[in-house]
Amino acid sequence: MSPDPVHYHQPFDSLHRDFFGLDTHYHLADGRIARRHYLDSAASTLALGCARHVADELLDHYANTHSDLHFSARIANHAYDWAHGQVLKFVRADAERYSAFFAGSGCTATLNRLARGLATRRPERDVVLVSLLEHHANDLPHRKHAGQVIHIPLVGAAPALGAVDLTALERLLEQYRDRVNYVAVSAASNVTGIVNPVHDIAALAHAHNAWVVVDASQYLAHAPLAISDTGAQERELDALVFSGHKLYAPGSPGVAVARRALFEDSEPDEVGGGMVDDVSLTGYQITARFPDREEAGTPNILGAVQLGAVLNVLQRLGMAQVHTAEQQRLRGLLAELAALPGVRIYGDPDLDRTPRLGTVAFNLDGWEHGLVAAVLNDYFNVAVRNGCFCAHPYVRELLKPELWALDLDPDDAMAIQRWQGMVRASLGLYTMDEDIEALLAGLRDLLARPDHYRALYQADADGNFHHRTFHAPATTLFDPDALLERALARLNVTADML
Repeated sequence: MSPDPVHYHQPFDSLHRDFFGLDTHYHLADGRIARRHYLDSAASTLALGCARHVADELLDHYANTHSDLHFSARIANHAYDWAHGQVLKFVRADAERYSAFFAGSGCTATLNRLARGLATRRPERDVVLVSLLEHHANDLPHRKHAGQVIHIPLVGAAPALGAVDLTALERLLEQYRDRVNYVAVSAASNVTGIVNPVHDIAALAHAHNAWVVVDASQYLAHAPLAISDTGAQERELDALVFSGHKLYAPGSPGVAVARRALFEDSEPDEVGGGMVDDVSLTGYQITARFPDREEAGTPNILGAVQLGAVLNVLQRLGMAQVHTAEQQRLRGLLAELAALPGVRIYGDPDLDRTPRLGTVAFNLDGWEHGLVAAVLNDYFNVAVRNGCFCAHPYVRELLKPELWALDLDPDDAMAIQRWQGMVRASLGLYTMDEDIEALLAGLRDLLARPDHYRALYQADADGNFHHRTFHAPATTLFDPDALLERALARLNVTADML
């Protein structure tokens, strides 16, 4: 039985089909040509068509920012400022006290910048509390720049771990009183989709004069999230970061929304053009204007505008409605997976006890995660991700009971290489019932014919599985050289002319 179908009203239905790549087809190992079922949105989402259209239209007027002299520069400035405004509106941040700035190609750049800046601002506070379920992007920058990192335990026991343990967090805040600079947590895990109570965490941290940095990269495409859930300042997030490529705007920059007070009266982390009011041979004067002072150099104008358009559309659609529809589909997927023999779901699967968003990590008993992902791709055109998802400590913690059962040491990377990981299916606004059914059909067939599929694959030294006879190199699917040659030919430009 497949999950109950999700029904949308007309505008929702139209938007959920307006994505590039929904009709991408590939040749499969059994000779069929089938549509791709994209269930890898936690890594990167597909591009929303109407938002991409806005960015493409801007190309007709493209110019750099930081000038209003000519028409095109004036347009670029306006569009780029508009994108900042859309970010602040999307998370309901007070523009008088918060600033949005863009950096890098995801949240990694903004988190590194925050870690360096916050450590410099209060060097006497040399402890940072980081949750156990973090992506490396919200763990390693704090380890490198911010002093001593202590990981906050989660509630429950593996493999059904839940969210951050608030009692343990409060205990750590008391234990390291006056030393904790900030708490860094994800709003939702990129492995399990489990949601952290970030505003409760903020209230606890603020009671101990600690700040809160929230990585919302895995959250904002799935549910509404405001800087403060009640409007109370003690429940406000001090800094919130996210990645546009996980929010239907691939090619867009990373984003930080942060209290201006965290950056005022200190030199920006990066210096260069656009963030100064004057430069002489003996010095330079940093502008007081936000976000200019935090955005040195030429920005990713097109990417930022595309992201701003996505955020505008999602606000019109209503993130509460997006969340409700996804929760219906997620409940069906969890129920179907739990009904399959030998399927292990990671993280507490009870949505009423432990909220989670549209991401599910699982394994099949006796099956390496790499083999499962390879078969799903090669025979069912289901695109899932496998491995540790840049969250090694969390994944190892979830896997500990079964690794011990295999008489393997979870901390011995070589010994557990083939078994250290999971399969992850993640949903997006464009996910349809037939995508879920394709995943379930593939898993049922794997479970029904294990010997058949295992005989078709061999593992390499890195634990990756390759089909013995079916090969589909990337250049046979997408060849930039060949595409460029065809584009040049349409212009009557040949290779010997260049």
